[in-house]
Amino acid sequence: MAHFARIKNNIVQQVIVVNNEVLENKEFPESESIGIAFCKETFGEDTEWLQTSYNNNYRGRFACNEYTYDPIKDEFVEPVTE
Repeated sequence: MAHFARIKNNIVQQVIVVNNEVLENKEFPESESIGIAFCKETFGEDTEWLQTSYNNNYRGRFACNEYTYDPIKDEFVEPVTE
């Protein structure tokens, strides 16, 4: 299973699971473009998606709702709480 984060204005809106069969059993980064195409077909072409790692193997950490995506660092960042 792979996880994909829907982002809008660099804020994570939701995270979904995509079956490995949909991704042709490919690993990141090859799986990402296949997964993005699947997500856009399912949720709309105007949506933006990025693959995220449950094991924190890439993009800093696993994306969660309301995390921010930093495109410069290519990682997800936890919201700051006071």
